[in-house]
Amino acid sequence: MGNVADLPAASGPSGRRHGMDRMTPDERSRLMSRIRCKDTSPEMVVRRAVHALGFRYRLHVDKLPGRPDLVFSGRRKVIFVHGCFWHRHEGCRFAYMPKTRHEFWSAKLERNRERDREVIHRLNEAGWKVMVVWECETREGAALKESLRRFLVE
Repeated sequence: MGNVADLPAASGPSGRRHGMDRMTPDERSRLMSRIRCKDTSPEMVVRRAVHALGFRYRLHVDKLPGRPDLVFSGRRKVIFVHGCFWHRHEGCRFAYMPKTRHEFWSAKLERNRERDREVIHRLNEAGWKVMVVWECETREGAALKESLRRFLVE
């Protein structure tokens, strides 16, 4: 007899798969397609804070590796605003591993981390200073503003 994992997942009248995902593949696809890479809530918090500090910036400059979220050309500095889940923020409660399709998610999320390291290295090699602001840090208004100010002034 074959392994239980080889058997097709049972599905109910709604088409939902029992014991796995609570959504149908179409519902999951629609949900995932709504995840944005630009103009996210955490990015908007950082943009408002930087603007309030009196700094001006360009957005998502595609000539730079990784298309940084905020670019301060005259200062040769860039800021990335990373989602804790997607970029694997060490020790953060938002950087959990999904319970299903562990191999898929593990490989995908690790590749994101590798790409982040490569992009930061390339920017540093080109003479740019890089700051990463994590999604969870955008909830700490005063601390965030102070770290942004220190990064941009130094």
